[in-house]
This record gives sequence, structure tokens and C-alpha cells, in this order.
Amino acid sequence: MALFARSFEDLDVFQRAYRLSLEVHRESLGFPAIEQRALGDQVRRASKSIAANLAEGFGKQRLCRRGDLVSLA
Repeated sequence: MALFARSFEDLDVFQRAYRLSLEVHRESLGFPAIEQRALGDQVRRASKSIAANLAEGFGKQRLCRRGDLVSLA
């Protein structure tokens, strides 16, 4: 990885969170049928939110920096 990430996808932590969410999704499909709707769905959504929050935070960080540069100009 480069010193500065150009995209959230360049972040090692994002890549690891994404791989984990895929693994959790696959494992949750093996839950008993009665647990598929409630618990399975909740586990899948929670695992996806980790990567989504990292992506959102990266975007906000980039926007804040741009705003700072504009205000300095």
C-alpha cells in the first residue's frame, strides 16, 4: 500500500473488513432455516456496515480536507 490512500479501497483495513463480511455472509447462509430471516439478516447487515462505515469516513475525511484548502485560499 502506498503512503497515502487514493481511495477507501486502498486501505488495508477496508480490504480486511470486506473479506470478513464476505466470509460472515457465507457462514450465515448455513444458519438453520428458522434463523435465516432474523438473526442471519442482522449478522449480514452488521458485517457489511463495517466496510461501509470505513468508506463513508474516508469520503468525509477527503471532503473536510478540500474544505480546509478552499477556506485557506
